Amino acid sequence: MKKAFNEAHTPLGYLITFRTYGTWLHGDKRGSVDRHNNRYGAPLIKPNPDWLAYNKSRLKHAPVKLNQKQRALIKHSIERTCDIRGWRLYKTNVRTNHVHTVVGAACGPGRVLNALKSHATRNLRECGQWSQSNSPWADRGSKRYL
Repeated sequence: MKKAFNEAHTPLGYLITFRTYGTWLHGDKRGSVDRHNNRYGAPLIKPNPDWLAYNKSRLKHAPVKLNQKQRALIKHSIERTCDIRGWRLYKTNVRTNHVHTVVGAACGPGRVLNALKSHATRNLRECGQWSQSNSPWADRGSKRYL
């Protein structure tokens, strides 16, 4: 049974990781987790070339790789989001195909993840760095308690 987030207990921080669309699919040789097993220490889904090929064929657009300007905008967006919401940003690292950030917040990690992704997308659009109607992010991210 999944344990609900307890608002009365705030962890030191959350390690939030989210990746760009299409860059790490189920079946990949690196393994993956799904929404039902997205917990620290959960076993990875084993590599499966057929499933990977199927998932690639279902992509609605090309995988997203972030350029230097986009990465800088996303980093700034994360810093600003944390500042506005009063969350403590310990560290963030924006790569070409994923983002790692450690945030202390008095709310559940899902709320942090959603805010970071949505504000980063909006910032990219406002700065002319993302014109597509779809999101640059994969559907899910991972959240770990620290």
